[in-house]
Amino acid sequence: MIRALVAVVLMSAVAESQDKKLILVAGKPSHGPGDHEFRAGCLLLQKCLQGFPGLKVEVVTNGWPDDVKVFDGAAAVVGYADGGGGHPFIQGDRLALVDGLAKKAVGLGFLHYGVEVPKGPAGEKFQAWIGGHYEHGYSCNPMWSPEYKTFPDHPVARGLKPFSTTDEWYMCIRFRPQMKDVQPILVAVPSDKVRGGPYVWPQGPYEHVKQASGREEVMMWCVERPDGGRGFGFTGGHRHKNWGDDNHRKVVLNALVWLCKLDVPAEGVSSTVTEEDLKQNLDPKGKK
Repeated sequence: MIRALVAVVLMSAVAESQDKKLILVAGKPSHGPGDHEFRAGCLLLQKCLQGFPGLKVEVVTNGWPDDVKVFDGAAAVVGYADGGGGHPFIQGDRLALVDGLAKKAVGLGFLHYGVEVPKGPAGEKFQAWIGGHYEHGYSCNPMWSPEYKTFPDHPVARGLKPFSTTDEWYMCIRFRPQMKDVQPILVAVPSDKVRGGPYVWPQGPYEHVKQASGREEVMMWCVERPDGGRGFGFTGGHRHKNWGDDNHRKVVLNALVWLCKLDVPAEGVSSTVTEEDLKQNLDPKGKK
């Protein structure tokens, strides 16, 4: 009896050690209540993936781990944080560190503002890691409600139904030339009113965005890299309440599982989020 119990414990320990490790890096507090809730969003995604077979999710808060050894053995690392010149993944020697992870076939993903980095070395790395990035002065960030009506035959899109959420969906992303190996996941056609602004910042409009009237825009995409790793970018995630939408949430949960090279269920990753869940772990920004 004791031997059997020991065997079960050992088998459980071995199975747990073989779980894929996903690291979600949540940025520092940002914006007003209910917006850019990076910590609460990461913890909610972690909760939704709790118990998913073969996956262990860890959340790092405040923009960057105190000890980068947390990345050791990770199957994937995802950043949900403020971007631009202050992006936590490009400070000092971190760009080289993350590039080293990519060279080891570690999956890389970025949510919302986390897809924005300056053009140049950082932008080139993001194109290599995830296929594209938000480029200031070229991309734009209107607050709008894309109508996502059809989806590709891809694991990240499994189980999705047509949906629309009002969010700061970035568009006119600076993709690799000819979008080489980039798989669009969420695609919609902005109205001319959306193209004409105002954008969240700068207000715009940009002439090249207006002149692209009628063109489809890609708000989420993924890539499979030559190094064997995977990458994705998701431009929504400004409004925390949108994680309460089943499809908005599912497409990201699917992407996280896919990024770790685990099988996405035929109907996508199922989860339930309540109003109470959405109120948990919010940053102390005051009341809205």
